[in-house]
Amino acid sequence: MKKKIIIAVAVLGVSALLASLAGAEVAQKGSVRVTFSGEISPQKLPRKGAVPIAVSVGGKVSTTDRSQPPQLRRIEIAINKAGHLDYKGLPACRLEEIQPATTQNALEACGESKVGTGTFSANVSIPGQTPFPSKGKTIAFFGTDEGHPTIFAHVYGTQPVPTSFTLPLRIGRAKGTFSTTLITSLPEVTGKAGFITGIELNLHRNFTYRGKAHSFLSAGCPAPSGFSKAVFPLARASFSFASGGGTLSKVLVRNCKVGG
Repeated sequence: MKKKIIIAVAVLGVSALLASLAGAEVAQKGSVRVTFSGEISPQKLPRKGAVPIAVSVGGKVSTTDRSQPPQLRRIEIAINKAGHLDYKGLPACRLEEIQPATTQNALEACGESKVGTGTFSANVSIPGQTPFPSKGKTIAFFGTDEGHPTIFAHVYGTQPVPTSFTLPLRIGRAKGTFSTTLITSLPEVTGKAGFITGIELNLHRNFTYRGKAHSFLSAGCPAPSGFSKAVFPLARASFSFASGGGTLSKVLVRNCKVGG
């Protein structure tokens, strides 16, 4: 089953091109700040048709006054509409196979469904002590959640104690420039021992189905005739917080080159 994923390419102004070279966009409300990041690789793509690509997207949460940020409760990533998401023939992982589980156990159970890797970070709280930073691994698996195609982001950390949870990023559809959405609500367990300060996913998978090569993600760079580059809105990323923290969003503007 193929779904067009939103990587519509449009030629924009010089200011947008400069923004695309920065590699990150910042959204802020009060003292809470989120630095969103996102990249597409390779940047050199055919003008017509599509080739396999890798996409990374993520966000880092901080505060300008060094206070603890509010709890992150919802993540939404909407991706532009001229590429392809292809998972026909890709084995589907079941949530119960990877939750709870160590990274190694999750890979043993659903390695054939792996579509990416990533990281997460948090400030871990222990009563009577200053919160300390902790990092962990994230593995992305393709699966289904209540019959809906989903990317399961399996998170595993070892500090202060081994912790495993899975974020089901359900694949949805919307109208407009950003027509494919990945949405998840973070489980309560993520707020009991600390504050999530960052998460990044790098999605990429080539596989074979019925003797033909497939790519989980593919795209082209349909720049207008006479142009060798195009600037496009790769994604719109949104982080929503508890305790009145509201929602911080940003459109990630990137560029591609015609080639290949």
